[in-house]
Amino acid sequence: MSNQEPITITALEHTVSQCKKCSLSKSRSRTVPGEGNYDAQVMLIGEAPGFNEDKTGRPFAGRAGNLLNELLDSVGIKRSQIYITNMLKCRPPSNRDPQQTEIDSCEPYLALQISLINPSVIITLGRFSFSKFFPNITLSKARGIVREWNGIKILPVYHPAAALYNPSLKPKLLQDFQKITSLINKNELSVPDQSQMPPATQLSLFDNHFE
Repeated sequence: MSNQEPITITALEHTVSQCKKCSLSKSRSRTVPGEGNYDAQVMLIGEAPGFNEDKTGRPFAGRAGNLLNELLDSVGIKRSQIYITNMLKCRPPSNRDPQQTEIDSCEPYLALQISLINPSVIITLGRFSFSKFFPNITLSKARGIVREWNGIKILPVYHPAAALYNPSLKPKLLQDFQKITSLINKNELSVPDQSQMPPATQLSLFDNHFE
């Protein structure tokens, strides 16, 4: 691929929209590749789309998304300044947990998103996204503790949806999100002009990468 044009996020999103690598493609309404700043310093990775995400194609579009917005507001960060995605790009039926085969199918997409965006901080929302980076550590022992992975700072926190079912977790989420301010330079949180982003490349660029 060294002689080909660079793969862009927009091309990746288009490829995800046509993905049929696992059975979730049969039950989804829309794919949910991710959204936000393509040059973000901070990247958030959740677990999988839910009902609202499946209908809108946007990550964290429901009640958990409202709480996520509140958490971001608490540290003075807007969604437009960061990039948000999930481990899975399609909704599992009845919002069940992601299956390993589904995670494996989506992993190349996520790996390429991380590579293209190249964030300095990744916030993992929930145990499935944290286990991608540190599979042998439980989230209950790891939450709020900053680790490093391939030169990127990883901040594991509970999934916002967990706080909807267990309100006692919300103060812990607020506490953990406060740590973001020490990991980033807010003066460098920029929002690029999306109209100036490179055009989507042809799908053939992905043939070897995702098969």
